[in-house]
Amino acid sequence: MKKIKQKTRKGANRRFKITGSGKVMRRVQNQRHLQRNKSKKAKRNYRILVEVKGKWATKAKRMLGIA
Repeated sequence: MKKIKQKTRKGANRRFKITGSGKVMRRVQNQRHLQRNKSKKAKRNYRILVEVKGKWATKAKRMLGIA
């Protein structure tokens, strides 16, 4: 009998990154458009990845087929 493979949710795969230690990282919002209204400092901070915490991290891992 064949084993059923678990599939990754592709939308989650594009949005989240798992670090070596198992943290879930995501990008920051408000980065796409209307850039001229935003300060240079704010735009710089948008480039940094942020950790997903709590139940959302668990949900993201499940969508990625890890947890």
